[in-house]
Amino acid sequence: MNLIGSLLKQVALGAVGTVGEIKDAFDKSRQGGGKCLRLPEMLGLFVKTISSCDRAYICVDAIDELVPQHRSEFLRALRQIIQEAPNTRLFLTGRPHVRGELDKHLTKGAYIIHIVPDQGDIAKYLSKKMDDDDDRDPDLMTENLKDDIMKTMLEKASEM
Repeated sequence: MNLIGSLLKQVALGAVGTVGEIKDAFDKSRQGGGKCLRLPEMLGLFVKTISSCDRAYICVDAIDELVPQHRSEFLRALRQIIQEAPNTRLFLTGRPHVRGELDKHLTKGAYIIHIVPDQGDIAKYLSKKMDDDDDRDPDLMTENLKDDIMKTMLEKASEM
């Protein structure tokens, strides 16, 4: 899985003791005809690497943007990591529709913080962007179109 491989690469860059072991595992995989390590091997190396740290933090933004099949696999991998390396803390962001999936895979000790977009901030941002477009081409949008865009975007943001 590319995400676990990416996490392993990031951790390996700061690790001293396991870099050789990680390189050997990749070399052995290539000799066996594979292009990369399989997920269980990557997880084992990742856990071994972060276990040497006092505390490890894994931050993943926009977990809701993963394809559902890959998201479930990734969340199972994260669960395994925190079970085998209890010094690990997770910080995940995502839209509310993935909450059930997060609860299913990562319920123990989780803190959920709901962040609601501020309507005023959204309105200011949209207004600024539309004004910038007007500066480039004043005929690009009518006032009615701007009003429709503002109304629709604020309604969509309030549904989050």
